[in-house]
Amino acid sequence: MILLTILVFIVILGLLVFVHELGHFIMAKRAGMRVDEFGFGFPPRIFGFTRGETTYSVNLIPLGGFVKILGEDGSETADPRSFNNKSFWQRFGVLIAGVSMNVILAWVLLSVGMAAGLPTIVSETDPLPAGAHLRNVSVGILEIQAASPAALAGLKAGDSILQINGQAITSVEQIQALTKQAAGQLAVYTIRRGSEIFEKTIIPRANPKEGEGSLGVALGSVGFLSYPWYQAPIRGAIAVYNMIAFTLIAFVGIIWQLLQGQSVGAALAGPVGIAVLTRDVTVLGFIYILQFAAVLSVNLAIINAVPFPALDGGRILFLIIEKLRRKKMNVRAEQLANTIGFILLILLMVAVTIKDVGRYSEGFKHLFQRMF
Repeated sequence: MILLTILVFIVILGLLVFVHELGHFIMAKRAGMRVDEFGFGFPPRIFGFTRGETTYSVNLIPLGGFVKILGEDGSETADPRSFNNKSFWQRFGVLIAGVSMNVILAWVLLSVGMAAGLPTIVSETDPLPAGAHLRNVSVGILEIQAASPAALAGLKAGDSILQINGQAITSVEQIQALTKQAAGQLAVYTIRRGSEIFEKTIIPRANPKEGEGSLGVALGSVGFLSYPWYQAPIRGAIAVYNMIAFTLIAFVGIIWQLLQGQSVGAALAGPVGIAVLTRDVTVLGFIYILQFAAVLSVNLAIINAVPFPALDGGRILFLIIEKLRRKKMNVRAEQLANTIGFILLILLMVAVTIKDVGRYSEGFKHLFQRMF
């Protein structure tokens, strides 16, 4: 499972960044810019070949890709095919293409998922949409409270509760009633996680704090909702729109917390946090990986669209300022701003990674124990 998680992690991140860079590459070619290299992965180079004026390379670190466009680094050149010598709209198209490709990738992934069947919280009172099909409905764990009996027993969000003390589960209310009856006593919970079924012995809390519950979980009826192939792309587009809206709201909430001087460590995750989440969805199965990749792709698109130096959004902002001023930006000033922005982003990633390591320290201890 460890090796599979690492492989899935590399494939997901590699795909997201590669597709992003592919967008820049395609639009640069369409705009008639000179593209010197399009690389899969990051150097050192393993091998490469040249077609026309462009070198296509495969590199050792398989976490994305890059595009080298003449003049994109701000260097001055009289070559009419340079990035800086193209029109506003041509440059804008190249810069926005990466974000657009990540949104398109999310749409493709969710459309495939809509046809195959994505895990969805369902309600008995809400009718199914026309043409939709629901299967494998069970009571699932939606959230787990830290340090709760469920968390201490190793239960995870996405698990389904099949039985309690041998009694088959058919509703959320039944779990609540049986758990309340077993409060303060040993109770055997039969759990399904992906294709695996196992048992956990848990002692539900007899006197939990208000709003926490005896087990410490949020429950819901979860099933796999699918649509006919001709409806899936439309449903996928709606899902992407909703995902973008929810992500933007969450992002604005994080910014507001920062402005108020509040900690947002729990709301942010770096490579370590993504790796841990990848492990969790890998256990649940392919369709969960598909959904997770779509969520990451939308997040990558939104983050890159932020008007901050070193990000695509920051470069678009400089481009708009140049258009309004009707005067070329100072190359050195723009390069300095992008360099400072890049350093700040690296520092943020380091800080988030340190928090992630502290948050998941026990998991890392167990990981190394299994490896060695």
